Amino acid sequence: MPHTLVAPVEFVQDIKKSRFIGKAAPIASEEEAKAFIAEVSDPAANHNCWAWRIGQSYRFSDDGEPSGTAGKPILQAIDGQDLDGVVVVVTRFFGGILLGSGGLMRAYGGTAAQMLRPAEKREIIPIVTGECAVSFSDLALVKARLTAIPHLVLGESFTAEGVDLTVTLRQGDEDQAIRLIRDLTSGRSNLTFPD
Repeated sequence: MPHTLVAPVEFVQDIKKSRFIGKAAPIASEEEAKAFIAEVSDPAANHNCWAWRIGQSYRFSDDGEPSGTAGKPILQAIDGQDLDGVVVVVTRFFGGILLGSGGLMRAYGGTAAQMLRPAEKREIIPIVTGECAVSFSDLALVKARLTAIPHLVLGESFTAEGVDLTVTLRQGDEDQAIRLIRDLTSGRSNLTFPD
């Protein structure tokens, strides 16, 4: 399972007189990534290189460093720790000594990795939501038994015939919930999930 950061983190190191300042944060959208990059980028710095990943979407920038020497190594540091929903910015203040392509890749990727490695993380649990109609006579038993499924959240909307349940649970637990509701109601209620 992928993980994301619990809170923003920061890390600073000096490499051959250049100062590398790494900052990272959890994000839920491309807009949040762009806002974080704009907020933490230092206009006085020589380079503000960054990368972010949300699921299959990702972007990175070398911000004037030679192509492939900054943004991509930062993204590899994110991916190397199985992180998702994360943005990283590494700001460089040039110290006068050229690092070369390999040195830049190690500096940017290394700063990101050293910052992310000890950061507090939490597991990302993919969820799905389904719906079913349950009669009043079945409601108490269905609700009591569904609570045995971990990470399940129920929403209720009362109708004249009973209750429309909204069932939100961890992806992969759908079959268990479908069988449970069908068996408890003798087939009178069916939990369905959108395709």
